[in-house]
Amino acid sequence: MSQSELNHLTQPIADLVTRAPVEISPDASIEAAALQMQAHDVSCLLLTTNGELTGIVTDRDLRNRAVAKGQPTDAPIKTIATLTPQSIEATATVFEGLVTMTRNHIHHLPILRHGKPIGVITATSIMQTQNTSPVALANSIRRQHDLEGLVAATANTASLQQSLANADASAYSVGHIMTAITDATTNQLLAMAHRQLGPPPVPYAWVAAGSQGRLEQTAKTDQDNCLILDDSFEEATHSAYFAELSSFVCDGLNACGYVYCPGNMMATNPQWRVTLSQWQNYFERWITQPDPNALMLTCVFFDLRFIGGTASLFQSLQEEVFPFAQKNGIFLSHMVANALTHRPALNWWGGLSWNQAKRHPKSINLKHNAIVPIVDLARVYALAEGIPSSNTYDRLLAADHNVAVSRASAHDLRDTLAYLGKLRIQHQAAQTKRGETADNYLRLNSLSNFENIRIHHAFKTIKQLQEALAHRYQASRLT
Repeated sequence: MSQSELNHLTQPIADLVTRAPVEISPDASIEAAALQMQAHDVSCLLLTTNGELTGIVTDRDLRNRAVAKGQPTDAPIKTIATLTPQSIEATATVFEGLVTMTRNHIHHLPILRHGKPIGVITATSIMQTQNTSPVALANSIRRQHDLEGLVAATANTASLQQSLANADASAYSVGHIMTAITDATTNQLLAMAHRQLGPPPVPYAWVAAGSQGRLEQTAKTDQDNCLILDDSFEEATHSAYFAELSSFVCDGLNACGYVYCPGNMMATNPQWRVTLSQWQNYFERWITQPDPNALMLTCVFFDLRFIGGTASLFQSLQEEVFPFAQKNGIFLSHMVANALTHRPALNWWGGLSWNQAKRHPKSINLKHNAIVPIVDLARVYALAEGIPSSNTYDRLLAADHNVAVSRASAHDLRDTLAYLGKLRIQHQAAQTKRGETADNYLRLNSLSNFENIRIHHAFKTIKQLQEALAHRYQASRLT
């Protein structure tokens, strides 16, 4: 993927529109829709009412939902269309369109301007090269039917991050793209497991935590996941199935380069493979009895994001837990105190403090001493204000409009996160290029004086906002 190809991701997505959309009334017949698609030589039609987008129908819909199922040709086209489809505003970037298509497994994306459709882009129009395009990679992953093929397909993820870094892509963009690839891999492993084990005996939700949950993955990552089981789950009858499902998926992720969690926070651990009611009890106990272990667990599991299965199970958990946490001032104070244990790499005199270990001399851990303190701050803001987003940048953006943090402070933290995240990605890409294993340890002597000054300023910003949050919640008395 060349520099020019990646820069393409930052241009407005409207620039890819080459023709006006072909529209049809939702009440038009299936036959009329097919004839219109043929006449205009298009692979999709937009269903519109008074100029507003109400649905989309593709040539695949005609084959799979009409012809294959024997639908009468005089039936309304809306009966086989996708209603209220995914769409994107014309001002969005190509990257945002790419993420939308990758994450929602769609090949056609309507483009709107002020709510009115102006065209449709396809996966083909977004892809720049077959080998390194994130859309192409995700589609390749979804075409695999065995673990060997999946391992081969995901082998390109490291080179993808390197290419994105070479093109000066933002940490936010890289995180979303890399996580979308992980999500696609996880869902394909779930599909493989269902084919091997049969359908699940009760509904479940596969949920990601950690960097995957926050949409912040890089080349250097392990897996954090769990299962929410429907309350109809019976240990004696159903446990063997979900134990096998969890092993299949977690072993598969490990084979694809997403190594096992060192802390065993995975669905293979029976402790993290329980019913919705048990998960609700977990969170209630962690919130009302915030001992150090409980606080550590809440930091992991408040960053959850639904990946596959039955979404309503995850939604039910969120709807109960977030309001409960938001109302508990003592718990929030403990969360603040816990956040203050992750400090930026500054010494007592306010200068940069580096790692003294022989393995990584005179280095800074960009994850634990730079990114994690911001992640912790954003998580507290989210809990205090009931912000449902799991992504750190999005949490800070939402906090900008609430009372958890001042607008200026939220802006400063977003800028700091963007800079440090990009520095981390570029560091890992440089290591990959040299044939080294990617890590988070940045040698200070590899930086220019200007870069050292920027890092110093970034760390001071984090420290100042940690102190402000501690003062607000009087967390110092809990430390």
